[in-house]
Amino acid sequence: MSNPQSLSAAHPVLPVGRSLLYLVVAGVAWGTAGAAGSLVFRNSDMGPLALSFWRCAGGLLLLLAVPALRLLRPGRARPASTSSGAPAAASVVESRRTRLIRIGGTGLGLAVFQTAYFAAVESTGLAVGTVVTLGAGPVLIAVGARVTMGERLGLGGLAAVVGALAGLAVLVLGGGGAEVRLAGVGYAVLSAAGFAALTLLTRWLGRSGAGAAGSLASTAWTFGVSALVVLPLAAVEGLLPHTEDVVRLLLLLLYVAAIPTALAYALYFAGAAVVRAATVSVIMLLEPVSAALLAVTLLDEELTATTVLGTVLLLAAVTGLALAEARTAAERRRAVEPAAV
Repeated sequence: MSNPQSLSAAHPVLPVGRSLLYLVVAGVAWGTAGAAGSLVFRNSDMGPLALSFWRCAGGLLLLLAVPALRLLRPGRARPASTSSGAPAAASVVESRRTRLIRIGGTGLGLAVFQTAYFAAVESTGLAVGTVVTLGAGPVLIAVGARVTMGERLGLGGLAAVVGALAGLAVLVLGGGGAEVRLAGVGYAVLSAAGFAALTLLTRWLGRSGAGAAGSLASTAWTFGVSALVVLPLAAVEGLLPHTEDVVRLLLLLLYVAAIPTALAYALYFAGAAVVRAATVSVIMLLEPVSAALLAVTLLDEELTATTVLGTVLLLAAVTGLALAEARTAAERRRAVEPAAV
């Protein structure tokens, strides 16, 4: 699971069809992260903090390997150095300061986001943990943007927030204590808060003109910051788990680092650079859907009627926020077009 805008990589412009395919693959891949985490918990005594650390560390190594391999290509031209005087040097310093803020802030938010998510999956199961996290995230972002940056929710956004709160209430109160655990829901909401915080930081930097898209290396270092944040707590929890099947555990950890982390983030950033944000939000609903399907088919989790109802309400709320964003964008375009003429 991910920050949509804070770790953007510089990609060439892609055809819309290929961008949509990238986003679909990324959404499905992210939906498998929780299932892989559940299998890790079942096959070892590894905790969510250790799993989060190894995911970040593995993602860091894999993403850093990409530019390293590019540099090994024969005949690759190195960027020419420029000497543009003091003003250019000041610009570089500012760029570095902004990069540090972005990488540090998003790294901390990502650490909270994914660690609490794995804790939610361990506590209350894959389906509920994923749906609550991804359903509450956009709602917290909408409310946070209204409070911190004055972005208006509008009637559609307000209705979506109310629907999301209703969905959470149904999941918590209607789970009968067996399928839905309050502690797990709390972890999921904390995970959503971490996701919202790093997204709002990115929006704030973007509005000030300082949130320019970073490189693939910036994405990698964000994972590095997350790994450093989680490392002390993960060390207390136990970085090296006990398991009867070491090979299977290593393969699961490699999968978590490679597919729903390094690969999914790279595909997401490439596709999100071309497709409208509202469309991206709707496509990313594939993540909780794929997670729920895996929970039922692979992990034998039971989806009760109340769980399904709460899931539908949360997903409808996210869809409502995406549609409200699309209407707002269309209104802005119509307001600008006459002025341009």
